[in-house]
Amino acid sequence: MENLIKEQARSQMELIERGVVEILPREELLKKLEKSLWDRKPLRIKLGLDPTAPDIHLGHTVVLNKLRQFQDLGHEVHLIIGDFTGRIGDPSGKSETRKQLSEEEIMENARTYQEQIYKVLDKDKTIMHFNSEWLMPLTMIDVLKLAGKYTVARMMERDDFEKRYKEGLPIGVHEFMYPLMQGYDSVALQADVELGGTDQKFNLLVGRHLLKEYGFEPQVALMMPILEGTDGVQKMSKSLGNYIGVNDEPYEMFGKTMSINDTLICRYFELLTRVSIAEIDAMKNQMTTGELNPRDAKIRLAVEIISTLHSSEEATLAMERFKLVYSQRDIPDDIPEIRVSEIDVWLPKFLSENMIVDSTNEGRRMIKQGAIKVNGDKYEQEDIRLQADMVIQVGKRKFVKILI
Repeated sequence: MENLIKEQARSQMELIERGVVEILPREELLKKLEKSLWDRKPLRIKLGLDPTAPDIHLGHTVVLNKLRQFQDLGHEVHLIIGDFTGRIGDPSGKSETRKQLSEEEIMENARTYQEQIYKVLDKDKTIMHFNSEWLMPLTMIDVLKLAGKYTVARMMERDDFEKRYKEGLPIGVHEFMYPLMQGYDSVALQADVELGGTDQKFNLLVGRHLLKEYGFEPQVALMMPILEGTDGVQKMSKSLGNYIGVNDEPYEMFGKTMSINDTLICRYFELLTRVSIAEIDAMKNQMTTGELNPRDAKIRLAVEIISTLHSSEEATLAMERFKLVYSQRDIPDDIPEIRVSEIDVWLPKFLSENMIVDSTNEGRRMIKQGAIKVNGDKYEQEDIRLQADMVIQVGKRKFVKILI
């Protein structure tokens, strides 16, 4: 029986370690898994998310996919929406004090977070918390006791705090409270494992420290990598425009996936899909030898991602439409139509008002870059006379048909 338990624990560990950067301490997690199997009691797995923006992208799903793996292994997943800590703002990696969000902003973001998160997680197996449940009732005495469990010297070991201090940049006292309050979340849950990106390492270890301080078994810290954006250089970020949004339409998601740097193909497969490591290694070898075209690998990657976040049917439709537009260089039949009464228009304003581009400046920029086509031909003028059945293409993936 003992050997069977150890083998099952090692099997779980092999799946858990997929794509992971660091587990601290690794052997402790293995022991926790063995004890969980012996006692037939699932581990408590914690992930905290501050709703500082309304939407999430594939970079956020890296840690959510790992959380889903724990769910599939039968462990108890606790997802914490940081409605309280979000008002402070996580200082991790920041060179200046973050803007504090209002309660209304946080709750609206939290609402949309929940809608998107369950595209990855099993809703029926996810225990959702708002950390205001236990942080709001703390008295000043409680907060002072919490603050007393960590030293300023250790807090200043954080790279971002140390750098800002040396450069004479301000550090708000409230920023010191952030890792303590995130750590207190672990105390409130008595977490066995906490997940986070590599930028969360300090915060996760504070949680481990506080659990010991409060007399509980310390949690294991599991760090996932920060996903590079479609450019293959900088981390995925909406502000950098190199992101694939969880709420992107299937065809838009397909096109963005096809645009990723070839060097990211296997990394995306490992972190964003359930394709086995053996299959991924085989694809890598085939691309190296030329047996597999990276384009075909990216088509499969796009299908895998869209099947998870939308459905397999929508993934197939997106693939067929992509092949129609890019392989046959044709215009799809189901493009949006815009009915107009004014035919002589300023194109940047027209595109902006119809939400084809985000702003008139973006419209002008795309015209200058040659990214606008009219009826299949590049269009480089800002003024245009619209005609019935005219097809305007913006970038690689957006089409609109004009009705007079």
